[in-house]
Amino acid sequence: MRWQVQEAKQRFSELIRSARADGPQVITRDGDDVAVVIDIAEFRRLTGDVVDFKDYLRAGPPFDDLDLSRPADYPRQLDRTDQA
Repeated sequence: MRWQVQEAKQRFSELIRSARADGPQVITRDGDDVAVVIDIAEFRRLTGDVVDFKDYLRAGPPFDDLDLSRPADYPRQLDRTDQA
């Protein structure tokens, strides 16, 4: 969708909602394209500003602080007599 600068200023909240819901919104001045409003997720994807998965994991709590213990109970017994 295209928005004239004045209209974009007056309806800024709607412009932002449209960028999130419908994709890039083009801003024009005197009929010329001058700017584009895009959703932040799209901006980050385009600029490569995405957190690397390893960095994401490293930013979490230290593994030593996590309780990774499992119950010592044995698994339940299965009745395998009704298998085909």
